[in-house]
Amino acid sequence: MTESSATVLDGPPATTADPGTSPRLLAPGAGRAIGLFAAARLTGILAVTVTAWLSGKQPMALLGRSWDSRWYLHIAEHGYGARTLHFRPGVVFSDLAFFPLYPALTRSLYELLPLSAPACALLLAWTATLAAALAIYRIGELLHGRTVAALLVVLWGLLPHSVVLSMAYTEPLLTALGAWSLYAVLKGRWLWAGSLAALAGLARPNGFAVAAAVLATAGYEIVRRRGRVPRGLWAGALLAPVGWSAYVLWVGFRKGDPLGGYFTVQRGWGSRFDFGAGSVRAVQRMLLHGDRFVFPVTLVIVAVAVLLYALLLLERPPLPLLVYSGVLLLVALGGSGYFESKPRFLLPAFPLLLPLACALARTARARPAHALLVVGALAGLSVTYGAYLLAYAHAPL
Repeated sequence: MTESSATVLDGPPATTADPGTSPRLLAPGAGRAIGLFAAARLTGILAVTVTAWLSGKQPMALLGRSWDSRWYLHIAEHGYGARTLHFRPGVVFSDLAFFPLYPALTRSLYELLPLSAPACALLLAWTATLAAALAIYRIGELLHGRTVAALLVVLWGLLPHSVVLSMAYTEPLLTALGAWSLYAVLKGRWLWAGSLAALAGLARPNGFAVAAAVLATAGYEIVRRRGRVPRGLWAGALLAPVGWSAYVLWVGFRKGDPLGGYFTVQRGWGSRFDFGAGSVRAVQRMLLHGDRFVFPVTLVIVAVAVLLYALLLLERPPLPLLVYSGVLLLVALGGSGYFESKPRFLLPAFPLLLPLACALARTARARPAHALLVVGALAGLSVTYGAYLLAYAHAPL
C-alpha cells in the first residue's frame, strides 16, 4: 500500500496486492458481482413490467415518467423556469429545486441518439447504476476482499427501494459519482476525488455529502502531516464543493437572494432542514392515526439505517466512508418533506451495508444455505415491494 492511500484508509487493511497497479476493469470477481447485480435489477424490472400490465399501466411510463422523473424530463426538454406549480400561499413547486447534471446529460443523449427523452433518461440511469455497482465492488474489495465486495454489491441491488435504481431518477448518478470519488480518496488520487465530488454536487441536493467526505479526509491529512500533504490534495479539496455551491448560488442570484434563494425554493416544496422535527411529526401522525402500508415500512427502513450506521462506527471504517454515509443519514433524518422518500435518499449510502455484507460473508463460509436463504428473502422483498411501490402504492418516491 502506498503511503498516500494508507493514511486515508485508517481502517481494515486492504487485500489487494499492489494499489499502484491498474487491475482490469472487470476482473472475474467484479464480473460475477456485476452479473448478479444486473440479474437482480432485471428481475425487478420484469416484476414491474408484469405488475404494470396486470394493473392496466404502461411499464415504460412507470419507470420513466413517475414522480420526480417528470420534472427532470421537463427540464431536459424545456430548460429551467418552464414549470412552476402554485398550490396555496407558501407552497410553490419550482423546477429550480432540481439539480442540473441529470437533465443536462439526458438532453445531450436525446440530441445524439434516436430515442425519446424518457428512454434516454432511463439509459443514463441504468448505465450509472452499473458504474455505481462497479465502484461499490472496488471499495468492498479494497477493504475486505472479493467475497464481501460481491455481497455488498448484491445487497445494494436488493434494498427494498432498489426499484429506484431502475427508474429515471438521480440516485444512480449520485451513487456512481460518489462511490468513484470515495474510491479515488482511498487510493490517494485527490484530483479525481475532487472532480467527481464536484460533479456529484451537481447531481442532487444531498450530493454535498461527497464533498464533505473529501474535505474531511483532506483536513485530516493536512493536520496529520502538518501541512506536508500528497500532491493534488489542495486542488482536489478546493474542487470538491464547487458543483454544489455553484448551483445553489446560481439559483440564489436568479431569485434575488444569492445565499438564501435556493433554500427558499426548497421551502416552497415543504423541504427544509429542521433537525428532525418534521420527521417526528410524521411518525406521530402514523402512530396516532395510522397510515398506509408504505409509511410503516419507511419507518422500519430508516430505523434500520440508523442501526447500520452504529454498526459501521464499531467497524472503524475509513474516514471518507464514515463521513459520506453520516451526512446522507443526517440529511435524511433531519430534513422535513415527504417522509416516504427518505429510503430513496438513503440509497446512495451504500457504506451502511458493509457490516451486513461482512456478517453475511462469515455466514456464507460457515452455513452457505443460511446465507442463500437470507439473500433469497431479500430478493423476494425487493422485487415485490418495488413493483408494489410503482404500480399500487401511489406514494411519492
